[in-house]
This record gives sequence, structure tokens and C-alpha cells, in this order.
Amino acid sequence: MGLLPAVKYAGIASACFKVLLFPAYKSTDFEVHRNWLAITHSLPLRQWYYEHTSEWTLDYPPFFAYFEWVLSQFAWLVDKDMLVLSNLEYASPATVYFQRTSVLMSELVLIYALNKYISIRLATPAAYAVAMSVLFSPGFLIIDYIHFQYNSMLFGILILSVAAITEGKMLKGAILYAVLLCFKHIFLYLAPAYFVYLLRAYCLDVSSCRVNTPWKLIRWKESTKLGLSVISVFVIAFGPFIYLGQIQQLVSRLFPFSRGLCHAYWAPNLWALYSAADRVLFTGLKTVLKLQIEDKSSATRGLVQVTSFNVLPDVSPRATFLLTTFYQFVSLIPVLVKPSPEKFVGSLTMCGLTSFLFGWHVHEKAILVAIVPFSLMVLNDRRYLTPYFLLTVSGYVSLFPLIFTSAEAAIKYLYTFGWIFAFYNIFGDLAPVTTKRVFLLDRLARLFLMGFVPMLIFAGVYDQMPMLKQFEFLRLFVVSTYCAVGIVSSFIGLLFVLKCA
Repeated sequence: MGLLPAVKYAGIASACFKVLLFPAYKSTDFEVHRNWLAITHSLPLRQWYYEHTSEWTLDYPPFFAYFEWVLSQFAWLVDKDMLVLSNLEYASPATVYFQRTSVLMSELVLIYALNKYISIRLATPAAYAVAMSVLFSPGFLIIDYIHFQYNSMLFGILILSVAAITEGKMLKGAILYAVLLCFKHIFLYLAPAYFVYLLRAYCLDVSSCRVNTPWKLIRWKESTKLGLSVISVFVIAFGPFIYLGQIQQLVSRLFPFSRGLCHAYWAPNLWALYSAADRVLFTGLKTVLKLQIEDKSSATRGLVQVTSFNVLPDVSPRATFLLTTFYQFVSLIPVLVKPSPEKFVGSLTMCGLTSFLFGWHVHEKAILVAIVPFSLMVLNDRRYLTPYFLLTVSGYVSLFPLIFTSAEAAIKYLYTFGWIFAFYNIFGDLAPVTTKRVFLLDRLARLFLMGFVPMLIFAGVYDQMPMLKQFEFLRLFVVSTYCAVGIVSSFIGLLFVLKCA
């Protein structure tokens, strides 16, 4: 299938702009991936998940490790020194340009996936708008092309999977999702939606079931094909490590539960609001009631560790799991009752969003797991617009602290707000007018979105206010808490719309 002209030219324009960012700021993730190149190239496979010369050990599933190995074969031709394990923090110009180029080339997967999405949507203006909103996402720009990761490729695989399921190619969609899980396990957030939809729409035949013939409920042929296909993907990925007896070690790398409730800076979720409430209560008790309370909270120190609170009860992994499971189950009810591709994408979005809101040690970058599926459904119903823009604006702004260098400040502000202005108007024009907006907080949502301007002005002038220097993480506190209000509001709005749909 050839690329549609609009997608091809948009891809070229996107690539040209992103090439200009090659010399931009890069985070520790750049060194993470350089180290993974060195590990997979320099060591035999049996040592990959044991190597710990660097603190940035290999902690992605095997397919991503194999991907790094493939890249390392080309890296060897560019600069052999980047593949030396002891060359920590190595970043020669050749290394920088090679790694940046690898991200840019991997985006071809996303471009192909968006082309496929447009094709199955019959190349409507709405389909083009959605595809362009994803391709030019500020999230991909900030995380992949400045901060440094490979999310555009991974979300390309996700979109290909969703597109296949939308076309009725269930087996292909399931295989692609299994491949995606073997690249990055964060997509486990979406597993309940996949499991329930494939079970209900592909493996079960409710219409053929009778009280006296319950075995006819199961489509045995389809269930067998699905099970064998998914298992085969995992065997290909994990088989060598099973053979080596390393599964326990691999799992310990993939799921480090010893880390605390909150990541290094608060992801804007329920626990950011919980942490903020604890800090406000603690400050109030000390200043107003003059109580002598020891400050034992670790939530505001920007550290990856077990999180404790001063006033509110500490939160356990079990509590986060139960909350996440409950709200995911609620989102799966429409798929169980009457499955359809539209309801599947809705459940996919809710699974990603609830995992972000209630999960344990959630990374701020995980907001893309909710934003991208939501993008594929936003123009199905005008009522989605307000929750969508609350989520995207809050989610993208919450990524700003990842890029704290002055040279890139103008890029993240201008690019993100240019994207918001453009697609807010485009989506507003293209959303179907047959469905009236009924989200009751539309006007409050607009006021909230306008509130990002003074909030970001405060964050920008924070360093010029000497009296605030003693509050080291106040800026992150303000940004994360404000964005969390927007994302929680989006969750409530989306629940309301899905209930009324």
C-alpha cells in the first residue's frame, strides 16, 4: 500500500523540522539507550539482563533488546566507541546524530500506521485531522526528539493493531498487540480492553449458545488460532531467556516494585493530588494550629523511593491495583454487553487513563498511552471534545518540566500551544453537529484551560524569585497539581460521555 500524498508530505515536513532538533538537549534516556546498544552488541545474550556497569540497566522486554542489537550493527559502522560498555555518558557528535537518526527512521512505522488508519476511515477530513494530530503530537516531539525515546514507533504498532481490529482482522490485531507488549511492557495498561474485546467478539458466539448446548458458546477454531498465535509471539521473544533459566531475573528488571508510589517528579494523576492535599494539610496544621509535626513526607522531594505522607494514610501497591482494576472493569462493561470497534477504542482509552490515574509508580510520559487511543475516537462524538482537550493540554503541559533548558523553552511552548490552537479549532469544526455537547462543565473547562497561561508564567519566572528558592520543588508541585486537576476532570467527563453513549 503506497502512502497517501498528504501523509507523505506531512511526514517529510515533520522529519525536516525534527532534524533541526538533533543538537537539542538530551536527557539521561539518551545514555540509557546508548548503554543498551553497548550491552546488546558487546555481550552474549545470556548476560544482557544481568549487566550493571551502568545504573541504566536493560529493563525493557526482549523485542526491544533485539531492536537495540539490530541498531548496534549499524552503530558499529558510525562510531565503535559508543558500543564500549565502560564509556559511560559517551556522546560524540557521531553518536548523537546516529541515535537521533534512529528515532527519526523508526517514526516510519507511525507514518505507515496513520496512513493505514486514514485508508480504513475512507480518507475523510476527520481521519486526516486525527492522523495529523498524532503525527505532530507535542508528546512525541518532547519525549522522542528532545528528551530521547522511541515512542512514535511503538505507538505506530499500537495504531496498526487498532486499525486491524477495526477492519475485523482480529487475529492480526492480537498478534500486533502481543508484539507491542514484547517491545514495551507499559502497554499492559491496555491488556484488559484487548482481552475482553477479543474474547467477546472473536472467541465467543453468544447467538449460538443454548442452555442445553453451552459448548457452542466458544468458537474453538478461532480461540485456538488466537491462543497459539499470541503464545508463539511470546515464545519467540522470551524463549531464549526461558531456555537460559533467566525469567525471574528478567521479570525483576521489568517490574521493579520496590520503587515508590510516585515517580521522580509527580506524574499528574490522583496521587499528585493526594500528595498535594497531604502537603497542604501538613502546612496548615503546623502554621495555623502550631502543631509540632515532623516532616516525614518523601513525595515532594523528587526522589524515586518508597513514598510516605505526613497526615494522610500511606498508599500501598494493593490499593492502587484495586482502584485501577475497578475502574477498568467499569470501562469494559460496554464491550461485554455489545462489542464494537468504537466501544473497543473507548475501553482502550479508559484502560490507559485509569492506569495512569491510579497506578503505582506511574511515569509522566505514560500519559501518551491514554492520549493516542483517545485521538482515534475524539471525532466520533462532539461530546468527547472537552474531555479530550482537558486531557491533551494537561498531559502535554505536564511534560514541560522534562525539558528545563532555556534553549528549548521557546520550542516546547510555541510548538505545543500552536498544536493546541490548530487542532482545537479544526476538531471543533469537524466534530459531528448531530450530537449536542452535554458535558456540563464545558465553560469551566475553558476557564481551566486559560488558567494554564498564568500557571506557566509562574513556572517561567520561578527562578527569578529569590524568596522561593527554599522551596526546591514548588514549581513541580504547581505544574503537576494543576495538570492533575485537568486530567482527573477529563476522566470524569469521559466516564459521563461513555455512560450516555
